[in-house]
Amino acid sequence: MSSTQIEGQCLCGEVKAKATMTKPMLRACHCDMCRSHTSSMFMSLGIDKGSLSFEGPVKTYRSSEWAERGFCDTCGSTLFYGTVEDGNRHPSAGLFENAADAELKLEFFADAAPGYALAGAHRKMTTKETIALFAPETGENQ
Repeated sequence: MSSTQIEGQCLCGEVKAKATMTKPMLRACHCDMCRSHTSSMFMSLGIDKGSLSFEGPVKTYRSSEWAERGFCDTCGSTLFYGTVEDGNRHPSAGLFENAADAELKLEFFADAAPGYALAGAHRKMTTKETIALFAPETGENQ
């Protein structure tokens, strides 16, 4: 399987993003925090672990004991969602033109989406399934 280098930027262009993508995939998260942070679901792009880099005024906000969110300090664009323990960051799909042509493959907290549903034959994890995967000890949304 071949890798693709992708480049993107925030709304104002002050933050540039680069990553490597081997298995193109879009993911949607409908948890309370993602919806509060973005005013909708958070769409992330599946990239190769550790390949994401940023240049520019990146700020982070520690949104829970185990997660942080990155944003542009100039325009406020959402840059990433990250897990603190392993340093893994999941970039906002909107940074990359046409979301790097990736297809939606996975939804987290799919049963928490209020008033909307995403079409397609992709995996849709419930709140219970998502928590069991990411935070089995806490039992809390992100």
